[in-house]
Amino acid sequence: MLENLTDTTEVNIKPDNGSVLIRDGVYERIRADILACVLSPGSRIFENDLAKRYNVSKSPVRDALLRLQEQGLIEVLPRKGYLIRPISIGDAHDLYEMRLLLEKSSVRRACDEATDEDLASLDQFRSVDNGDLVHWVMYNRKFHRRITELSGNMRMAKITAEVIDQFDRLTFVGVLNAPSAEASEKFVAEHGEIIDALQARDRSKVTSLITKHITKSKKRLFSVLGNQPIIE
Repeated sequence: MLENLTDTTEVNIKPDNGSVLIRDGVYERIRADILACVLSPGSRIFENDLAKRYNVSKSPVRDALLRLQEQGLIEVLPRKGYLIRPISIGDAHDLYEMRLLLEKSSVRRACDEATDEDLASLDQFRSVDNGDLVHWVMYNRKFHRRITELSGNMRMAKITAEVIDQFDRLTFVGVLNAPSAEASEKFVAEHGEIIDALQARDRSKVTSLITKHITKSKKRLFSVLGNQPIIE
């Protein structure tokens, strides 16, 4: 009887891979829509509506919302649904501070740890097709995430990627239209200078360039954030 009980217990606790995939998929889709401001900051959302939107049951939606609450992206309103948290000026300052610390460390490590082939892979970011804002944000995110991947420290890369992902909301709110051709060329040129310094393994120069790049980004963003009605 003990053997039968043990067998039954093992069967009961065996994970349902299909269920896990559904839950993770729903979480990723809701999170992506929040970061891209498809689900607007400051708006109220409900489990039933989200279940219909993503064509799933309420259970994976509820699990996803709990995970997003832990990340500070949503707030639970007892018996009133959920609130997508407005973008906080204070939080934006904190994100920039974290991003600067992490990306400075990432580029220095990349200079030391990345192979020549890995650094050459950055050449794909020397140009970008002019497109809509979504296209531009994806290009920018991939560039900065690729650099942190080359640091060789996977834990730091994971944390940095999460911080960079949080910037999607700031970018979509702070920039109403895709960058002009002139602005786009300027941003890409800055990326090109960072790539040159990395490929030359010039730790001092690349640290200075990434610092200037992020600082200029902060100034541009905060020049428009204060005029947005969904900013705390």
